Amino acid sequence: MANKDKIKVGSLYKMKDMFIIVAECSRCGEPFLSDEVLTVCTKCGGALLFRYDLAAVAEKVSKSALEKREDTFWKFVELLPLSSSESIVSLGEPYTPVLRFSGTALKNVYVKDDGRLPTGTFKARGVAVAVSKLRELGVKRVAVPSAGNAAAALAAYGAKAGMEVYAFMPKDVPESNLKECVYLGAKVYLVDGLINHAAEIVRRLRGKFGWFDFSTNKQPYRFEGYKAMAFEIAEQFSWDLPDYIFFPTGGGEGVIGLWKGFKELIELGWTRKLPRLIVVQSSGCAPLVKAYKKGASEVKETWKDAETIAPGLRVPHPYASYLILRAIKETKGMAVAVDDEEIVSSMKTFFKSGLYACPEAASTLAALNKLEKKDEGLFDPDEKILLYLTGDAMKYLYVMMIERNKISVLRKDAISLS
Repeated sequence: MANKDKIKVGSLYKMKDMFIIVAECSRCGEPFLSDEVLTVCTKCGGALLFRYDLAAVAEKVSKSALEKREDTFWKFVELLPLSSSESIVSLGEPYTPVLRFSGTALKNVYVKDDGRLPTGTFKARGVAVAVSKLRELGVKRVAVPSAGNAAAALAAYGAKAGMEVYAFMPKDVPESNLKECVYLGAKVYLVDGLINHAAEIVRRLRGKFGWFDFSTNKQPYRFEGYKAMAFEIAEQFSWDLPDYIFFPTGGGEGVIGLWKGFKELIELGWTRKLPRLIVVQSSGCAPLVKAYKKGASEVKETWKDAETIAPGLRVPHPYASYLILRAIKETKGMAVAVDDEEIVSSMKTFFKSGLYACPEAASTLAALNKLEKKDEGLFDPDEKILLYLTGDAMKYLYVMMIERNKISVLRKDAISLS
């Protein structure tokens, strides 16, 4: 069925049955009403996760019914925390392509390119769903600590929703992100420190300014947007999921979202496989890798002197790290760190294949190459491996140096090339 003939999500219904049962603390199990503005568990500070009546969803929605809908992550609207399709704040999010990748010795490697989303990164997914729900709940002012891309996405969707957006970012944030936020109308503050310092400012001033704290893992809404990645992948692979998914990880919402989404798919009976999640970090800031190697259940210490060319991976102490490590353990995955040099090399490899992978995204290929080199038989030749490209390289070309002697300069009166 051609995409133009598919059912548009906005026409599905005006008010839908609410399939959310409750929001639950992922640490202590404390329940919370889903129609209230939520942050973290008021009892223990744990991250909240929405729980759905999946049996009821399965009765109403089928895989074949989904195939008839427009290819956007909003097609899974019954599994999102919205009361009405009229609440959707959209900038025209498409399905992002899954492409076979030949830049490695392994034969069944694919990439999913989220650089095609609005604002150029996967952050659009979590932000779009969160802004839609928050507007539904009457929230008008939001603040986010960000390495750059989450703030840019929030500035864009917040502008569309008519929200007042405050963005707090490290002072060395990429200039492209800084300009995005300013031009989109956000109130921008540069912090002399890292994202954890920005998060503390947002928390400390919340009472004074009355904003909603949009921080990573400190509200349940962004997980739901990232969860849709799992649904999209499943449909694109004809419900026969990849065996491995490599995902670049700083704060970890993407990994938590994937894990949650795949578990819901299994409970719905739409798939049986739980892909192994490979968390990829930079060796210059790898608190999750360190905790994983120690067999720890959460990150205990803040990573000191965090430094990497991949800004989205520079999160010294991710909030609710226990959930990220739980996702790794339950999927029988692992956590891997790669060097900046390996990231740049992988960016160049992607470019030669026509793929514009940002540094964070390129870390996935670097990790795959590192693991394959370390243990040549680690991956079965018939296993499907998905490298998740979380963003577009055009914002980060400054990290790649070129040799000027490889560029030819023509005279103004040149008429031929030799």
